[in-house]
Amino acid sequence: MSVTTRSEADVGYVEIDNPPVNAIGQSVRQGLLDAVRWAEKEKLTRVILSGKGRAFAAGADAREFDLPPQEPHLPDVMNAIDESFVPWIAAIDGVALGGGAEIAMACRMRIMSPRSQIGMPEVTLGVIPGAGGTQRLPRLVGLEKALEMISLGKPLGAKAALAAKLVHAVEEDPLEEAYMVNTEELGCIVPTWELPAPQPDAAVIDTARKTAARKTPNQIAPQRAIDVVEAGLSVPFHEALKAERATFLELRKGDQARALRHIFFAERGAKAPESITAEPVALDHVAVVGGGTMGAGIAYALLNAGMRVTLLETDEDGVARATANVEKVIAASLKRKLIDEAGAEDRRERLAAATDYAQASDAMLAIEAAFESMEVKKDVFTKLDAALPKGAILATNTSYLDINEIAATVPDPSRVVGLHFFAPAHIMKLLEIVRGDRTGDVALATGFALAKKLRKVPVLARVCDGFIGNRILARYREAADTVFMDGSTPWEVDAAMEEFGYAMGPYEAQDLSGLDIAHANRRRQDATRDPNRRYIPIADRMVELGKLGKKTGAGWYRYPGGGGKVEDPIVADLAIEESHLAKRDRTDYSAEEIRERLVLAMINEAADILDEGIAQTARDIDLVTVFGYGFPRWRGGLMHHADTIGAKAIVARLEELRKEDPVAWKISPLLERCAASGQPIAEAGPAT
Repeated sequence: MSVTTRSEADVGYVEIDNPPVNAIGQSVRQGLLDAVRWAEKEKLTRVILSGKGRAFAAGADAREFDLPPQEPHLPDVMNAIDESFVPWIAAIDGVALGGGAEIAMACRMRIMSPRSQIGMPEVTLGVIPGAGGTQRLPRLVGLEKALEMISLGKPLGAKAALAAKLVHAVEEDPLEEAYMVNTEELGCIVPTWELPAPQPDAAVIDTARKTAARKTPNQIAPQRAIDVVEAGLSVPFHEALKAERATFLELRKGDQARALRHIFFAERGAKAPESITAEPVALDHVAVVGGGTMGAGIAYALLNAGMRVTLLETDEDGVARATANVEKVIAASLKRKLIDEAGAEDRRERLAAATDYAQASDAMLAIEAAFESMEVKKDVFTKLDAALPKGAILATNTSYLDINEIAATVPDPSRVVGLHFFAPAHIMKLLEIVRGDRTGDVALATGFALAKKLRKVPVLARVCDGFIGNRILARYREAADTVFMDGSTPWEVDAAMEEFGYAMGPYEAQDLSGLDIAHANRRRQDATRDPNRRYIPIADRMVELGKLGKKTGAGWYRYPGGGGKVEDPIVADLAIEESHLAKRDRTDYSAEEIRERLVLAMINEAADILDEGIAQTARDIDLVTVFGYGFPRWRGGLMHHADTIGAKAIVARLEELRKEDPVAWKISPLLERCAASGQPIAEAGPAT
């Protein structure tokens, strides 16, 4: 049963039992409604509501969102609990999110354990609270805090929830505390629906709107949630509930909600393929080779997960730099109050830095994050193979280089796997796990186990230049450079892509990473580049001029005094000059034309990646683009977005673009198959 009931004397115990997270599906709703009737029939003095396992209730069952609403509806269940003459107490141990928080707020009293969280993240799924959350929360915590929680979707820990007066107590054993509550005290607590709504406050509402617009640009649900909260301040409670429910049902059918649900389920389903049954190696001690920005970030991520880390460098100066780099990350975490001094000291104690690989002789996993040079990496892997146990897994963080060639350095290539982190490695959630031709299941299982410990989103990729993400990024930048040379400016391109939903456009992003990084990669590709493919030399000219990005004060933009970006007419002139030398007629592209070209270029490249088996599924490409490259989450990822356009329409437009450049715009066979058959791109795979 999804909901169980029992009584001891005059106290009723109701437990939600719907593993793994007690999602509130139809059977749970029905069970709770039946429990209300049961408690009233038994004339109990109170009901103590809890969740079995690690959650109180983690929200509505999102799988039902694509189905017609099924009775009993959650608002009716909430009203039954809130209006019952038998008072309910929510004993929260674990997460109470979305509908789980709404159930708790319908209870007369709420008691949390110190490790619990409560919140309403509905806007992250493109909807708003739909079972009274927009009306009960303001009555409990006030308008400002309610707007913050609802429009941003951030949960509160137990201490913060108590301070906000959302819960009545924080106790180690909420069930026991609920049993001990004084009956007279409980009877004096006013049901939530009877509490007065806060007074309207235009300044508070305006601030909430501006904050939501800044933090969740282009998203519909946060602003609609604020609308519903505001409207509910001046109408009766149950009338406000009707408006809330209507808005919820409208939004859940919308494109943004579908896209956000798609990414939610894709993220939740990101795990090792069922075919990988091997056990991972022990992950208590990990060696990291290279203590630069990336290596230090990887080391810190490992430290955060409780592991012991040995950072290996080439000389004592390198050891000092590596240690300093990790210390910078620790200091930043302290400043942001992500850790305290005790946590910082604990991390320092578990970190060692050395030049002698023997210092990592008991590590069963090594992650190489050295300079992006095949010779350097081969030397590192030779040393690791000699120093570490024979069963240790040897991973490379390379962004582009051939993992098969690296693996050939060691006697047992099955131990070698790609673990491609994204900068900053301790923050970015994506981890590309790259399978070489001879990578074994133990190495792959270890990669997925590491991702789980680090709370990262793992995506399996095969070997090619750039794997999944950087290969799409290279085509994105190539398309941007072509548009730039043929008629636009970097700031026009950036503005167009920011309007699409990226936090920043391709040129500002490159200024942050450094133009020299991409330049070095282009030089690596010189020998194998298709001579028939058009080459845009503007970025090379930028490097020759020393315009390497923000670190030099000038790149695609200027950064006077190290401050914000300023448009640079010299850069615009470079494009005009190169276009003239190439005898190209420049075109005045609109923002829509810029977006179309860049997005279609990415879709076409991603379709080839899927067709070649580099990515296993379209869903994996969506995860890579959202979690690694800033593709707007509310669009569902690149391939989900492609299906909203439709393969037939995509191919028709690519056919027009192919007339301009048959090499760069060669249409992916996968897209052509989907256009011909009507098969969604999300369901497509390599030709058989």
